[in-house]
Amino acid sequence: MSTTTAPLTEAPQLPGWDHAVSGKVRELYVPSGVEPSAATEVLVVATDRISAYDHSLQPGIPDKGRLLTGISLFWFEQLADIVPHHVLSATDVPEEVAGRALRCRGLDMVALECIARGHLTGSGLADYRAGGSVGGHVLPSGLVEASRLEPAIFTPSTKAEAGEHDENITVAQARELLGEELTAELESLTLAVFERARRIAGEQGIILADTKLEFGHSRIDGTLMLGDEVLTPDSSRFWSADTHTPGRTPPAWTSSSCGTG
Repeated sequence: MSTTTAPLTEAPQLPGWDHAVSGKVRELYVPSGVEPSAATEVLVVATDRISAYDHSLQPGIPDKGRLLTGISLFWFEQLADIVPHHVLSATDVPEEVAGRALRCRGLDMVALECIARGHLTGSGLADYRAGGSVGGHVLPSGLVEASRLEPAIFTPSTKAEAGEHDENITVAQARELLGEELTAELESLTLAVFERARRIAGEQGIILADTKLEFGHSRIDGTLMLGDEVLTPDSSRFWSADTHTPGRTPPAWTSSSCGTG
């Protein structure tokens, strides 16, 4: 008789590591005795919690964290020639969290959610209906739910604290927050990642509608890197090309509400 492993929803105690931060889904650890703000190496553990509309819900989904970790690893490898990523190892991790943990470089995260939209939906559609633009991009009239955006657009948002909602901002507002040079680099990398992923997904009959990325600077040499997780159903909307019809909301392949809004 098969058994189901109970979902991991709390931060486990791990020998040699101190728990530092709880996110909506992930737990962050640093080597024992190291200040979190100074750690050049961290352990990121994906739990089985469900995050929807900026809240964690119970109960969790057994092995959800393992699936998300595997998906992220696939995409980090596919994107490594575009932007360096923070992953050091998926195997040199404590046995208690094997398969759901990544040993990563410590990053000083950029205070911006970097969103690429290839189709109009979610909060992007709401912004468009309200004023005809998304993230400062004025779009053609007559677009509807699930309309394709060509080219894809960069629409940043603020990073909210747990329990709060991210706020969509314009690219101009992002420049005011981060400066012209960094914002331009984030926009370029976000769109390059999106286009690569959209092509790979499209070859399998899958539409990547939008995605949210997070970047940070290495604490060792300042290199801008792709961090957090990437292109999972927690941060992206994936649709079947067979069910895509502009004007209708396609069924999304997601374990929760998409992080892009």
